[in-house]
Amino acid sequence: MTDRFAFQTFDPGFTDTTPPAHCIPIYLLTADNVMFEDDPFEAISLRAKNWIKASNFGAASGALLLVPDDEGFLSCIVLGVGPTDVGDQDPLIVGALPQALPGGDYRIAYGENITRDRARDALAWALGSYKFDRYKKMSSAEPKLCLDQDITNLDEVRALARATAFGRDLVSTPANDMGPKEIADAAQALASAYDVPCKITIGNDLLTENFPMIHAVGRASEEAPRLVDFSWGATRNPKVTLVGKGVAFDSGGLDIKSAAGMLLMKKDMGGAANVLALASAIMATDLPVRLRVIIPCVENAISGSAFRPGDVLTSRSGRTIEIGNTDAEGRLILADALTLASEDEPDLIVDMATLTGASRVALGTDIPSMFSNNDAFAADLQATSLAEADPLWQLPLWQPYKKSLDSKIADINHISSGGYGGAITAALFLSSFVAAEIKWAHIDLMAYNLTTRPGKPAGGETQGMRALYACLKNLYAQDQ
Repeated sequence: MTDRFAFQTFDPGFTDTTPPAHCIPIYLLTADNVMFEDDPFEAISLRAKNWIKASNFGAASGALLLVPDDEGFLSCIVLGVGPTDVGDQDPLIVGALPQALPGGDYRIAYGENITRDRARDALAWALGSYKFDRYKKMSSAEPKLCLDQDITNLDEVRALARATAFGRDLVSTPANDMGPKEIADAAQALASAYDVPCKITIGNDLLTENFPMIHAVGRASEEAPRLVDFSWGATRNPKVTLVGKGVAFDSGGLDIKSAAGMLLMKKDMGGAANVLALASAIMATDLPVRLRVIIPCVENAISGSAFRPGDVLTSRSGRTIEIGNTDAEGRLILADALTLASEDEPDLIVDMATLTGASRVALGTDIPSMFSNNDAFAADLQATSLAEADPLWQLPLWQPYKKSLDSKIADINHISSGGYGGAITAALFLSSFVAAEIKWAHIDLMAYNLTTRPGKPAGGETQGMRALYACLKNLYAQDQ
């Protein structure tokens, strides 16, 4: 990762050249067509059909069958996709194949009557081809998918696959190799790839330039806190600002986490990783927006200079904040970043953060919660996320809960006085640092797959990135 970044180098595992004659066909069978009564797969040999039937292959979602020829070599691959109704199938099911198949060239034999989104299948294959191999090199031969020539948006598929790999790499890299400096370096590399300047404000310069909350959270670490800020795109285009939480590691500060609670805290910069991944996709496909990326990069460490529970800090906005718990540091650095983001009045601000366990309790680890001050935008984003198989789910900015953030000695407390609705109260806190007239969305995400599923290997993950990309494309690129 020091010399290469996946937004430039990731191999999506497919080629769009004409499939060679020796490509091994992959058949996608549903529970209905596995019996070949209404046969859409005339190309499957009788021997292969008999093998499939003799194996009692039921076409359950993800079920895999390797069919040999008369000499014991692979004749074809059969993947079960589950229900006949496409709407009930896992849209990324093809992503189960790359890490399950031996090396070789493959093609998906769709059949004349099989209707599938071939670009989605290509993306799923690419997402499933990803491996985090920085510390453990993989030497086995990789399977390669030979695509049909009629996928018109293949460059976009490649850009999204590389953006996803970029984000996954950043999240999966442990904090000893992905501290505040390395997060900023990754942003610098992305900006440099598109010939745009990247401003990085470091250490005490954060106080000089009025980012006191970022400085306070990061000052206990031996690695200085910093703020990344770069812009790309024509100034005439709609202004879209992305803000990502870049906590390289979260010990909890003086309100220290348990040992178990720290195990995955390398992923606490998942918001920053997702923002950088989204930015890379936007720039690679030249979406017509004026993009700005703002990332506060810190480590929440413990030392004599650490901020304390009960401290009152002054934010960039001038509002004073009572510290209720030092383990809720992400919203503090985002407060300064969102204030900065609001100052040039963009058309849209989106922040992404691994912010609350409460969101995970409400929606599990697979579905990030989404909050917005604009219901029309939120509805569009949620619908788009489901269509893109990259789900987000809106939770309410329930204003009556804002009372739980009241402080007796400061303008606001950064955590609620009760134990309920934690994702909502965190979002309400952030909302108070965004100008009311600016359209804003907040994504609270896990940024990590605890288990491997089709197209989603265990480890760091981008969540909501493809959904946001598609939503921005729908909003701003349709009239170009």
